[in-house]
Amino acid sequence: MSDSAGARRSKVARLVDEHDLAGVGDELEARWTATGDDHWSLRDLAAEFNRELVGERLQAAGLRPSDSEIETIVQWLTGAEVGAAERTQLRRRLEREGVDVDALDRDVVTYQAIRSYLRDYRGAEYERASGDRTETVADAIQKLRGRLSSVAETKLEQLRETSHLSLGEFHVMVDVGVYCTECDSRYGIVQLLDAGGCDCGETDR
Repeated sequence: MSDSAGARRSKVARLVDEHDLAGVGDELEARWTATGDDHWSLRDLAAEFNRELVGERLQAAGLRPSDSEIETIVQWLTGAEVGAAERTQLRRRLEREGVDVDALDRDVVTYQAIRSYLRDYRGAEYERASGDRTETVADAIQKLRGRLSSVAETKLEQLRETSHLSLGEFHVMVDVGVYCTECDSRYGIVQLLDAGGCDCGETDR
């Protein structure tokens, strides 16, 4: 699916145009909407996009970085564990070569930006294949939510009818959240499964 001209401009779309990353949008969509082993998670797509972006920026500055160098820089920019000495060396080296490190730091993206680009800007949707393990887990949790909601509603109605509870017309809402103590991030269960993981190793941008 091609980019929608009328859609709200996204960070990823802007970067694709500004840095002439031709074909990257189609590639991201194809990998995300694929099924089975060909499917890429939003987190993997964000990492790949950042590698493409960093590689292009360094080449534009006249550098010829290796894949491992690009990976190290991406890890540094996205908050992965890189030693303080190595961070300082990377910044100094890039600045000597004429790379605007602060601008590059602002441009790397998170999986949330990739999700917004694919869903809201390109109108893409990922439909999980039948039997997908993640889908099976999501369905099981949704069924449990529905069961808990039904039981809670029945019990509340019984209490209200016996005058033990004063309550008008109501709806029972059951939310299942996940909190990761390592990266201090919170997700709804469906959001977490869709993203393919939490924010460990990432910083908000």
